[in-house]
Amino acid sequence: MDSGPNPSIEVEKSTMLNTSTLRTSLQTTLLLTTLISLCLQPVPAAALGEGGSALPDFGEFSSIVQNGQANVLRGVYVPGVLALPVVQQPDGQAGYVSYRDDEITQFDMATHSGNVGLLAHNNLSGRSFAQLAPGQEVRLVYGDGQVEYFVIAQVSRFQALEPNSPYSSFRDLSNDELLTAEQLFNRVYRGDRHVTFQTCIDANGNISWGRLFVIAIPGQPHSEPDLFDWQLPR
Repeated sequence: MDSGPNPSIEVEKSTMLNTSTLRTSLQTTLLLTTLISLCLQPVPAAALGEGGSALPDFGEFSSIVQNGQANVLRGVYVPGVLALPVVQQPDGQAGYVSYRDDEITQFDMATHSGNVGLLAHNNLSGRSFAQLAPGQEVRLVYGDGQVEYFVIAQVSRFQALEPNSPYSSFRDLSNDELLTAEQLFNRVYRGDRHVTFQTCIDANGNISWGRLFVIAIPGQPHSEPDLFDWQLPR
């Protein structure tokens, strides 16, 4: 005889649903915090080297940033464009972006998706992101000296429709497509393994006017990336 739903099972289902909803809400809040905090204009602080100085050769740069720790990203190098040490976000601070010039911050939430997010303010290290272009080689240097190679495949620019709001929607400047902050995050940070450079776009006197994303996909040195076997989520 059917006695109806088991109360303990129903309670467990409800608890699991609430936990999943809370986790999704927390992740959304964190990514919204990151999208707005990246555009807060910091006062530059000194770091290794000086902005505008000649880039070191790759061998020199690699030896400087290594610290012996395997699987810890320590530097990013794009020949002729940038050579930046990488720092990690403190635990629980998804909105943290380094206020030091000549330094870049690894985005922890992208790491959870199996990808590499690199954040910088556009009046500090993010200045150099505007010089990134399709076809350029990107080299990631890890603490043990391992090097991972990528090739830039895509540059995307978005206008924040409410620049000072963490809940702003975004307009793709290439086709006028509108995306929520969560849709934008999924577009640029999820999908097959890749590197995403992110900074803000300063326009019309507003430092938070828009966002710049530069996507690099796996590729061997001086080889053409296989765009047919790689895709971002739509």
